[in-house]
Amino acid sequence: MILAAVYAFLYLTSPQEEYNVSINEMFVDTIPGVLIAVAVWFVIAFLFHSRMISGAAGSRPLERKENMRVYNLVENLCISKGMKMPKVNIIEDPAFNAFASGINEKSFTVTLTRGIMEALTDEELEGVIAHELMHIRNKDVRLLIISIIFVGIFSFVAQILFRSMLFGGGRRRGKNDNRAVLIAMVIAFVAFLLSMLFRFALSRKREYMADSGAAEMTRNPRALASALRKIAGNYQVKGVKSDDVAELFIENRPDKSSGILSSISGLFATHPPIEKRIQILENF
Repeated sequence: MILAAVYAFLYLTSPQEEYNVSINEMFVDTIPGVLIAVAVWFVIAFLFHSRMISGAAGSRPLERKENMRVYNLVENLCISKGMKMPKVNIIEDPAFNAFASGINEKSFTVTLTRGIMEALTDEELEGVIAHELMHIRNKDVRLLIISIIFVGIFSFVAQILFRSMLFGGGRRRGKNDNRAVLIAMVIAFVAFLLSMLFRFALSRKREYMADSGAAEMTRNPRALASALRKIAGNYQVKGVKSDDVAELFIENRPDKSSGILSSISGLFATHPPIEKRIQILENF
């Protein structure tokens, strides 16, 4: 998508008399620079994603002596599947939510809110933890983090171009320069929108897979269904500073008062309807 956006920009901004061969040549010449820029962006985000996620979620490590119950549940589930135990973090918030993150065994982490640890029974909490472990086992967390990084590239470019249009001094640029910036902004916005749709569709599919895997892991799908029913009534974690991190939670829904987008909110939802997830688990 990034390379397609670059080609579209060259195609729409190059003079018509240089229509075919020169555009292809220009595109080939830009490919190394584009790939290097993307690689640098990706490496920085990839290396520091754990700190970014912890900072945005307001989480901290949960020591074993603080909550033996949680550690025993995580450890027993990992042993049953031959998994290495991930780190366990806590968010000091009364909401009921949890998420998994990480890209390898050194960084895999299961994060739980204080509220969900205190409100759920052992069987329900086991179902939630199993759901998050399945995200790790299925490599969903790695895939979603990569998708978030690439969506961030389009978002960053679109914001820079928009600010350039507003504050970059249109008077100081020529007509052709303004036209090129406008075309680039439109292309970046379209690419950003498409990448968001792909990312949300991917996230919704992976939630169903994690639910199914958790039901098989615990052999108790109704416990996870019961946990989701409780989570549905109190899932908003107030301290989360990033929508990208909120997408990782076991439940995350956009504000219902989204106006014109409400009719197509399903396309922009990071999670499938929790009622449908509960129904599938109860009929598992």
